[in-house]
Amino acid sequence: MTAPHATGAEEAEPLTLSSGKGRWVIAATVLGSGIAMLDATVVGIALPSINRTFHGNVGTLQWVVTGYSLTLAAFLLLGGSLGDRYGRKRIFSFGIAWFAIASAACGVAPTSLFLIVARIVQGVGGALLTPGSLAIIQASFREEDRSRAIGAWSGLGGVASAAGPLVGGYLLAVASWRWVFFINLPVAAFVLVMTARHVPETRDPSTAGKVDSTGAALAVLFLAGLTYGLIEGPTRGWTDPLVLGALVLAVVAGPAFLVLEHRRAHPMLPLDLFRSRQFTGANAVTFAVYGALGGALFLLPIELQLVAGYSPLESGLALLPLTVVMLLFSARSGQLSARIGPRLQMSVGPVLVGAGLAVTVAPLTATAMNAAPAEHSGIASAVNNTVARAAGLFAVAILPLLSGLTGAAALSPAEFSAGFRTAVYICAAASAAGGLLGVLMIRNPTRRPAAAPAECTFHCGVGGPPLRPVLVAAPAGGRQR
Repeated sequence: MTAPHATGAEEAEPLTLSSGKGRWVIAATVLGSGIAMLDATVVGIALPSINRTFHGNVGTLQWVVTGYSLTLAAFLLLGGSLGDRYGRKRIFSFGIAWFAIASAACGVAPTSLFLIVARIVQGVGGALLTPGSLAIIQASFREEDRSRAIGAWSGLGGVASAAGPLVGGYLLAVASWRWVFFINLPVAAFVLVMTARHVPETRDPSTAGKVDSTGAALAVLFLAGLTYGLIEGPTRGWTDPLVLGALVLAVVAGPAFLVLEHRRAHPMLPLDLFRSRQFTGANAVTFAVYGALGGALFLLPIELQLVAGYSPLESGLALLPLTVVMLLFSARSGQLSARIGPRLQMSVGPVLVGAGLAVTVAPLTATAMNAAPAEHSGIASAVNNTVARAAGLFAVAILPLLSGLTGAAALSPAEFSAGFRTAVYICAAASAAGGLLGVLMIRNPTRRPAAAPAECTFHCGVGGPPLRPVLVAAPAGGRQR
């Protein structure tokens, strides 16, 4: 028998992937989360142009990126919790609208400080919409189509993220860096219309108690304090009162957050999720891989334009192979994961780095989601997204420090090139460490006796084969299979 649909759909039949409404739901969630993913990478290609406009330094460029990543990572857990409680469609739509307004503010920014603040606000909108997009799929589709829908979301969303440099390069060639933000407005409007018409409302009926606002505040203080200290320490000095205060704040807020979540009856982050070795392992690999990629993709467009003399469009085209590899192999990786389990790809994929992204992303997301109870789909999605965004946040904050790229002199071509080589070696080591974590922590599902395809419920990846069979009641006088 198939498991009941226990994720809180409100008087609506579970959707099928082959139905028109199911396809609209996929389109809305992919485009919605896609603009948040795209904005995390598309800005990278515009950093040299932004720097020429505002005459900043490496620290300014770091804050343009980390201002967004900071609030995105800090509020993802709250966004997932709010969606489970008040309705995933409602919070997703609110996040889309918030994101669009903040994008417009980024586009008209008159100063670098205004742009950084607008990016911080934009990250909050991304945190509201991102976990809801995946939780909507998890909660809305019937069980036998759910993993295929997640595979489509992760694969197409990954393409959107990888396409960021090319889109940014084109917009800079035909307009200016401000259009990197303005392009979000028509996409957001389209997503809001699709969501209103086609996406069913779902929520977790087991939620109770107040929203964990204290936990959210502690998460923000921890990430903000650590990020500020790491970015400003090399410039202000590690003994500067603001830097020291920020780092002390992070040291206090991090453990306080864990203690609070452990003691709460209805925490924003159920720590019991991490009792699952598979869930913990998937998120550990996520941190290593996304940290390596986030750090490399922050510095690579600057290297191409500042040192190699590429135009923004040329540097976007130079990163096109990453997009092509994602497009060609994400679906196939999902199919392979369904056949042999996720352990091989999540171990070997990170070692392959660029190509490994396509091999790793689909099974990585599916493994993290399938390891969590269905009623926690929103928070499980938020945890996995938080880990990925926090990894990129820390990488952008600490990688220039580790590679010697600090201060205004770091933007000279010779010095930046030398530091870039060191940074790439660090990213490669981090990604290889992710592969080792996959070997040690990820286990393939226990195989069960083969069953006919019609009797299977779980699928993984785009068009992937059955992931596990379902027990079907035998006809009278027969035996159960």
